[in-house]
Order: sequence, then structure tokens, then C-alpha cells
Amino acid sequence: MSAIDAGLRVLRSSPFIQLQDGGRFGVRHLGVTQCGALDWIAHRWANWLLGNPLTAAVLEIPLGNAEFECSRDATLALTGADLGARLDDQPLAPWRSFEVRKGQRLSFAQPRQGARAYLAAPGGFQAPLVLGSCASMLREGLGGLHGDGRAIATGDSLGWGASASATRQMPAELVPEYQHAPRLQLVLGAQIGDFRGQSLFDAFNSPWLIDQRADRMGIRLDGPPLHCQRGSMISEGIPLGAVQVPPDGQPIILLNDRQTIGGYPRLGALTPHAVALLAQCLPGQTVRLAPTTQDSALHAQRRLLAQWQ
Repeated sequence: MSAIDAGLRVLRSSPFIQLQDGGRFGVRHLGVTQCGALDWIAHRWANWLLGNPLTAAVLEIPLGNAEFECSRDATLALTGADLGARLDDQPLAPWRSFEVRKGQRLSFAQPRQGARAYLAAPGGFQAPLVLGSCASMLREGLGGLHGDGRAIATGDSLGWGASASATRQMPAELVPEYQHAPRLQLVLGAQIGDFRGQSLFDAFNSPWLIDQRADRMGIRLDGPPLHCQRGSMISEGIPLGAVQVPPDGQPIILLNDRQTIGGYPRLGALTPHAVALLAQCLPGQTVRLAPTTQDSALHAQRRLLAQWQ
């Protein structure tokens, strides 16, 4: 990328900061998972604020610890977690678009509320498409700024695909609240009847602690062990938000960078809204699982998607 195209120069980064878009679809038969923004709701709002396509590429910034220098004047947008963002010496709240000037510095400290912030630029950040998406996936070496899946690194330069933007104001009543112990709606799965009654009671009536072993592939929950009476299983496709229960009885919620197939029994799968809520939870937080039906989840998802129509 030339200096003319550059809009942000990376002064400080972490191994977790990535370019993500709406995800990579139609290639799971090749063993390639979907990737894409974990908090897809915050991702969409960041693009909406600038009038971008809702699936355009943004920076996903988990946990902060980043700094960028603006290489030209522009309008950017920030949504998701409050990571103590500052533009030069001025605090910068999320869920808004804002002007930057050449030479200004945009920095992120550490989480105050939520876990992941999303930074959007006019038209979306520029990166090569790999299998139809620029979403980063280090394990497969796909996507990202250079097409090889690597995270954003100090010294990188980021550009975007438009010279101007149509800014909007975020409706205050639609700004998500990242609660300390959110209730995560779960659509019951095919193996639900194979779990013991006590395990089902525990699954939906106990608090679950988010383990330190959490990344974009999956999040382990700590709580009462769940017991499944089913023996061996043939591996099957794994949807986003699948709640697998391995032999130790501690559930694992599988996210965007999950494997494409698996052979552990499942309680079911989180709704898309619940996946976005989970993406903003930090290790050590508690969550609760709440059963729902496929019809109820579908109606709720349609109402959610209507926000951007």
C-alpha cells in the first residue's frame, strides 16, 4: 500500500487486533471456517455510522493496547467496547463517528466496559479478498491486511476505499448495554435429550464463569459438570455458537474461527444475538444460558436485522 493510500499508521498493536468483515461463506466444504467480526452487531453499527456496506472491513480491537497515527483527514466511526479510547489528549466515547486530522493520534488503553471495539473507515479498510472475504484467519493463513491471515502489526499502514463518508448518528435507545452477567439465549439441539435431567437443570439454572481459555475459536465455561448419556458420535457440521460438551463436562461455546466439524454432543447453539453479547464478555465474568425455540430465535433475529433497514 502506498503512502498516498495510507490513512492510519500503526504505532502500537497486539497479536489480537485484526481486520474483520462480514465473514467468509460458501467454503466450509473445503474445511475453511467463516471468520468475521465476533460482535457482528457492533461491526454493523460501525459501518452504518459511515454509510458503508454493513459487511465492510473494520478493525476488531480486543482489550485495547493500541495506537495509530492519522495520515490524512477523515471521518471514522467507533463502536463496541469502551477501551478508554483517546484522540490525542481528548477522551473518545464509542458509538459515534468522529473527525480526525492528519498527524493526530488515536489510542486505546484497556477495557472499561466490554471486550472488543470496532473501528470503521469510509468505504471499509482496504485488503485483498481471499475466497471472497478479507476476514483474518491465522490458522489457515487467509485474509487480513496482506492476505496471509496475520494480525495487524506495528508499522503497518491501513487505507480505506472512499474519500468521503455519509455520517449518521447512533440512536441512543439502540446502543447495546454490556451487562456483567448476560443471559445467552440457546436454541436446543438434537442431542439435548441425551443429557441427564440434573445436567439440564444445572445448565440452565447455574451461573457459568468464562474461563481464561477463550479466543476467537471458542470460549470455555466453568461450572457444574454436565453429563451426556450418549456414547460415541459421528462428527458433524458445527454452527456458529454451538455449545459442545466434552468428556470433562465443561461446555465450550464455538465461535467464528471454530473448526468446521466436531464429534462432541451439543446442548444446542447460541442465537446470533447471544454470540454478539458473549463476544463482549471478559474472562472471569459470569453468564447464564437460557433455552429458547428455533421459531422464537428466528423472530428475534428478524427484529434485530430490521434495525438497519
